[in-house]
Amino acid sequence: MKKLSILALSAILVAVSCKESKTDSASTATEQTVAENTGETFTVNADSSAVKWTGYHKGGLNPRFGTMKTTGTLSVENGNLTAGSLTSDISSLVTDPASVDPKLSEGKTSADLDGHLKSADFFDAEKYPSVKFEITKVSDLAAGTESKTEGANKTVSGNLTIKDKTVNVTFPAKVEITDGKASLQSKFTINRQDWGLAYGTEGDPKDWMISQEVDLELHIVAGK
Repeated sequence: MKKLSILALSAILVAVSCKESKTDSASTATEQTVAENTGETFTVNADSSAVKWTGYHKGGLNPRFGTMKTTGTLSVENGNLTAGSLTSDISSLVTDPASVDPKLSEGKTSADLDGHLKSADFFDAEKYPSVKFEITKVSDLAAGTESKTEGANKTVSGNLTIKDKTVNVTFPAKVEITDGKASLQSKFTINRQDWGLAYGTEGDPKDWMISQEVDLELHIVAGK
């Protein structure tokens, strides 16, 4: 009976430690040379574009999610996305109220989480007011590559800068270029520790309870 209980507990722990992946895993590298802006410049429509984010507690429990507004430009040459720069102000970060139940979070609301994330505990918006992504390379998605982004047709690499630390990330994306319009969509996961995003000091129990994985969804629409 004791052996059975241990096995059952182990199974439960394994189940809790895993979450169903709905995003691609971004690969990372050191900072790369930013792609040169050539061809036509398309301006990101801030009202139609957004970066969606989702953070979790350990095992994918109690997801918290929201959005940040995005501005910037995309460069298009011969019908292909060649370069681009996107900036999200931390001040625009908003947590979806549906992801925070005050009854289960000691009375804390989504607005409280907004303030927590913008504080020195995480993003330190006063010192580092924005997050920046600069495209370094765009190529055709390799044949047979599976992606969680429906219709993915490109592989996009870019320097992602958070709190003055830059890491190059690569992920599948759906890129569409039509007359006077360019769009980029992707769903991928990063490890927040790669940018030093930690709650408290190293080894702090509060930080341990938070998953290192953060899901990002890019919904970028730009026009002339």
